[in-house]
Amino acid sequence: MRIAYSVTGRGPPLIKTANWLSHLEYDWDSPIWRPWWEELGKHFTLVRYDQRGCGLSDREVDDISLDGWVSDLEAVADASGFKHFPLFGLSQGGAIAIAYAARHPDRVERLVLCGAYAQGRYKRDPTPQNIEAAHTVLKLIDLGWGKGAPAFRQVFTAMIVPAATAEQQHAFDELQWHSTSAANAVRILSAFNSIDVVAAALEVACPTLVAHSNKDECVPFEAGRRVAALIPHARFVPLETRNHVLLATEPAWRVFMDEVLAFVPAAPREAQAASLSRIEDLTARERDLLELIARGLDNGEIAQRLSLSEKTVRNHITSIFSKLQVPNRSRAIVLAREMAFGKLPHSS
Repeated sequence: MRIAYSVTGRGPPLIKTANWLSHLEYDWDSPIWRPWWEELGKHFTLVRYDQRGCGLSDREVDDISLDGWVSDLEAVADASGFKHFPLFGLSQGGAIAIAYAARHPDRVERLVLCGAYAQGRYKRDPTPQNIEAAHTVLKLIDLGWGKGAPAFRQVFTAMIVPAATAEQQHAFDELQWHSTSAANAVRILSAFNSIDVVAAALEVACPTLVAHSNKDECVPFEAGRRVAALIPHARFVPLETRNHVLLATEPAWRVFMDEVLAFVPAAPREAQAASLSRIEDLTARERDLLELIARGLDNGEIAQRLSLSEKTVRNHITSIFSKLQVPNRSRAIVLAREMAFGKLPHSS
């Protein structure tokens, strides 16, 4: 079994699990995926891969299952050379990430999930009507995936990126066609439908961020909320969008990226520890501001809460960044939350 993987960007590691149909080369031509890899590559050494049966990995495979996908991730994590790393799972890649994190608690430092679910379609709603609908989709793939007309593949495009432009939808449809065969697409989707990582989710020990589109037409919003409820102390962030895969042109994408950058340390462990120690240098007023920053308040809200002018708030924040030796608000939030700032309830 040969699994193709890619390493791009610079900075601390971030490993992304594979999800519904990818192609390491064609992904870069996609107006949907390219912004993801470019943005994450600005902050992290991004490791991603094509799962078995897809893209540049071996297409002819005997085992397409959750255990097989976790094995793919284990192989890529080992090959990357990183001993400890944050793990990012999108859609059904979230279930793979959950299973891996439960099996390897010593390696996963943080877990980021977006559009994830703990149970596939057969498991979370096994009514006769839902089972029949799932079988109908599989039949559509079997009959039409490899045909010249894209109508069958567009069924999935419409569910995954319903708010995409015509150009984006066409590119996503073409990427699916390049990614795998009709036979493999049927096997992959069937295995997705049977996923169940509820028990594994309960065992995840690392800090976890769970984000989900509030109008998701592919994976129900409640499925994302349940993932966050299952994983101990997970933080849940609803995203205002219909898209299952976020588009770089929509506000929800920027919200998600900012949450990731605030949640995942973008510095080696030693530098992170040194920065944490600098919090002791903050004044009482600066600590008050840092608490509110960590809770997600903007400068205007902080000014109102502390009865200060926005200019005074900006001056305090400049001093905080200087003392902590961080370049921006996201990095300050990471440090603050590491030191238990921002624990009071907030809107997200």
